[in-house]
Amino acid sequence: MNWRLVCRSRSGPLMLLGMGIVSLCGCSGTQKVQASEAPDVTATVGVALVSRKPMERQLTISSELVPFQEIDVYAKESGFVRELNVDYGSRVQKGQLMAVLEIPELAMLLQQDEAAIQVATDQVQHAQKELNRVEAQHNVLHLQYKRLQGVAESRPGLVAQQEVDDAQGKDLASEAQIEATKSAEATAQSQLIAAKAKESHDRVLYDYANIRAPFSGVVTQRYANLGTLMQAGTSSSTQALPLVRLSQDDKFRLVIPVPESYVKYIRNGDPVQVRVPSLNKIFPGKVARFSVDVAEDTRTMHTEVDVPNPSHELVPGLYAEATLMLERKADALTVPLQAVDRNGDQTTILLVDASDRVQQRTIEVGLQSATDAEVIAGLNEGDRVVVSDRSGLKQGTPVHAQVTQVLEYQGAKSQ
Repeated sequence: MNWRLVCRSRSGPLMLLGMGIVSLCGCSGTQKVQASEAPDVTATVGVALVSRKPMERQLTISSELVPFQEIDVYAKESGFVRELNVDYGSRVQKGQLMAVLEIPELAMLLQQDEAAIQVATDQVQHAQKELNRVEAQHNVLHLQYKRLQGVAESRPGLVAQQEVDDAQGKDLASEAQIEATKSAEATAQSQLIAAKAKESHDRVLYDYANIRAPFSGVVTQRYANLGTLMQAGTSSSTQALPLVRLSQDDKFRLVIPVPESYVKYIRNGDPVQVRVPSLNKIFPGKVARFSVDVAEDTRTMHTEVDVPNPSHELVPGLYAEATLMLERKADALTVPLQAVDRNGDQTTILLVDASDRVQQRTIEVGLQSATDAEVIAGLNEGDRVVVSDRSGLKQGTPVHAQVTQVLEYQGAKSQ
């Protein structure tokens, strides 16, 4: 208003028109200069290419390592500890002698059994000799009867019939005596067998005085000393004390509760990575057995993983993380996980199109790993997705795309 007032006061309407033309020309020139000197404001964004690679679905569950077998070793028969060959930390092999008990009662029984076997053996020998004597006597009487019978038949009246009948009676009596002697011999044989069986039974019991390792492992507890009276561990009515506790540590069990939504993926023999944080190592394992039913209270399935421990690095009670391979695809279309945005049930990404402008795309994802996600729908191989900061980007924004390497997580060292 000041400029227009000044123009009117000095030169009138004509002067005002002239100055207006000059002013318009001046403004047009200034706009051209500003447009030609405007700086380039296109932003640079990091992108990654949608590619194909193997993908797998994994499940990681934490649990505690326990020995494959762990038992308390009891005595089968009561006795005093005469020898003790193991202690805490002793490593034993299957069948190795760990302790010897002193059982005097069984030693006496074995002596009685040996004497009974000798008596029964003598009785058998006597019965056999008696049988031989009776059979020899029967042969003589039988021949006599046959001769008399033959003469009586060939020359009737030469031999009295009474003599023939007496010979026949003696022959039949000797046959009966043979049968009785055979029965006595069989009885003696049975008594010998019974005596040997009793001796075998008592010797087996006496052999329990030698306490041996039922499997290879390490002694983790010792409960007895030399001279300790060990009660037989076969009766629940006595407070029997075990000799030692033995653990098999060349193989461990990892008991993991698998949620019911993953039960369908569990198979015997499936490989499992067992990571032990305290050792910073990964040990190979495999699914060895599972319960085939889901517990009602926890909705999980009892699953056991066998973990070999040949170098004895693992010890009972260590905390471990088991990673199970549930599903694997060899050629999945993948996108870096850091490029994915989730808003409720909707999954989106930002990509740079062929004209270097930002587009928002809704996608459907499948398998996921620590770094990538499988794309089921919404993207094509070779698409450029934004993996850098996306806070200031909008639909249609022109950008300069620069391919960026996505860092992958490096886990623990594998054994």
